[in-house]
Amino acid sequence: MKIFEKGSKKLTKAWAFYDWANSVYPLVISTAVFPIYYSSITSSFANEVGDVPFLGAMWNPTTLYDYTLALSFLIVAFCSPVLSAIADYMGNKLKFMKFFCLLGSLSVMCLFFFQGAETLWVALTFTVLASIGFWGSIVFYNAYLPEVAFPEQQDQVSALGFIYGYAGSTLLLVFSLMMVQKPEWFGISDPGLAPRLTFLLVGLWWFGFAQITYRRLPNNVFNHKPEKDYIWKGLRELRIVLKELSNLPQLKYFLMSFFCFSVGVQTMVLMAGIFGSQELGLPTSNLIITIIFVQVVAIFGAHLFSRLSNKIGNIKTLKITLIIWGGVCLTAFSLDINQPNVDYYFYGLGILLGFVLGATQSIGRSTYSKLLPETHDHATYFSFYDVTEKIAIVLGMFVFGLLISLTGSMQYSVLSLALFFALAYLVLNRVKSTEFVT
Repeated sequence: MKIFEKGSKKLTKAWAFYDWANSVYPLVISTAVFPIYYSSITSSFANEVGDVPFLGAMWNPTTLYDYTLALSFLIVAFCSPVLSAIADYMGNKLKFMKFFCLLGSLSVMCLFFFQGAETLWVALTFTVLASIGFWGSIVFYNAYLPEVAFPEQQDQVSALGFIYGYAGSTLLLVFSLMMVQKPEWFGISDPGLAPRLTFLLVGLWWFGFAQITYRRLPNNVFNHKPEKDYIWKGLRELRIVLKELSNLPQLKYFLMSFFCFSVGVQTMVLMAGIFGSQELGLPTSNLIITIIFVQVVAIFGAHLFSRLSNKIGNIKTLKITLIIWGGVCLTAFSLDINQPNVDYYFYGLGILLGFVLGATQSIGRSTYSKLLPETHDHATYFSFYDVTEKIAIVLGMFVFGLLISLTGSMQYSVLSLALFFALAYLVLNRVKSTEFVT
């Protein structure tokens, strides 16, 4: 296999292209088609108060979906630090990345078999496995950033990944929307078959395009030579990094802020479609069109804020995005289904959300990478970054679902997210620079 030099355009573009491959999962499966399809199918067999049976109990289907996703994030949070330490010790991040990609793509395709009450277990089981596959592969993908790009390149390369991701996933979503709305154009007589076919397409897209990245990414950059008892030695590697992390105050404060704004960002992304559908009564076609606009705007947002960060710095740029996120939450809280032109307010918020979505994610990733010390343990360090995000999502989904159960509305759930953005802003004030300092 040809070896590409660190910082070369071919290597950084190949790394970024994995976003093109995998971003169809968070958009089509986590955000757009599957949540709306899930909501539609569960409503068809729900009882008079809207609950569905599962494991001998009655559940609010939205809360059940929330807790299912939270379980998957919890599993990744426990497993990824250990697996990352082993991968660093053995020098085989690429093999782990391939395994989780395969798990995720196959699990997404299995969602094709979810059609009603008797197959609800299929939806929930493979939602968990697909989520584990996606987020597990992201741990190792993110860990490659400091190995493929120099610090001065990392803002731009990180943003490029998100731009590729938004562009590729938008293309597939537009195609999926056409198939769902006009199944007869594709010779599909059963309208319920069209969204299920999109799940197959997502799995094939993800696995297929990932091969382009695999061909150029290096494996074992630091020429580690695995020995026996690699599991225990991998755990020792984890303990070493954990000790180092405790002595890096800038990195600790950033992770604390990252935790808080990840609660808001990821929960908002996962629940936006269901919020628009159930809380505001917006039709499915309008929701998906809004999501497409969000993706297109996110491309420009990621590029614009990447350039802004070069001028005013990562920390100040992140603070701007957090203020906008908080404003989106407060405005969403004030919306009501009976409010005139509520759909236009939702569309406007969606566009504003898209503007800061890519910026927050790409700058967050590159800021963390810049704060890392000189190390060979990139996967282990990035596992802490990803674990922080997963635990944040678990908390966010739990709080969101709990407040729905207590209040019967999603509005207070959305309001709670504004508090997390405010806290993230306050903690981020403790991070003074993206230069590595002890």
